[in-house]
Amino acid sequence: MSSAPNVTCVSSDGVAWLASAGTYPRSTLALWRDHPDAPVVLPCGTAFDVVNAPAIFGRRMLDRLWGDGPGSGPVAVFRGRMLLFAAPGTAQRLPSLLAWEEWGSQRAGGVPPLLCHGTGDAVTVPPLTCADTSGAARWLVAPDTRHPWLPGPEVMLWAAVRAARAAVRISIFPPADQDAKVYDVSRRR
Repeated sequence: MSSAPNVTCVSSDGVAWLASAGTYPRSTLALWRDHPDAPVVLPCGTAFDVVNAPAIFGRRMLDRLWGDGPGSGPVAVFRGRMLLFAAPGTAQRLPSLLAWEEWGSQRAGGVPPLLCHGTGDAVTVPPLTCADTSGAARWLVAPDTRHPWLPGPEVMLWAAVRAARAAVRISIFPPADQDAKVYDVSRRR
């Protein structure tokens, strides 16, 4: 009995782009040709950087990028974290932009720290297949071109700040009294 063939999730151009990040792109391509369901560790800093966020907060960032912003580059999920692929240099610049936005003071309100992977770092990218691997590495937005659009540090800052504001409701007004009587005055003459 033969098993069903793997369904490729990443396009051939996306595979070429991912492999270009590696030290030995042809070896990476050969590995993927034989084992498209194998995750691979790739270095950051040349083809892409990665902003690594806890899954729920990363999902909020992704929703902001697609709902209110310009969209995202490739996005993966790995071990309960969301990996948002960004333009090279983002990992170096984003932490200082977050500090400028006083990100550290918001952490106390439940906003998680973001990990930025750039030059000298490496990340595990999911397999090229879209097989259902519950809980394992998988693509949410798979690479589909040799030159994908990748958000830079300002776009990632924008998404993180908007996601944080949505997650942490801060008001200068005291909470409403739940026992207060409310009257409809819209019909008064």
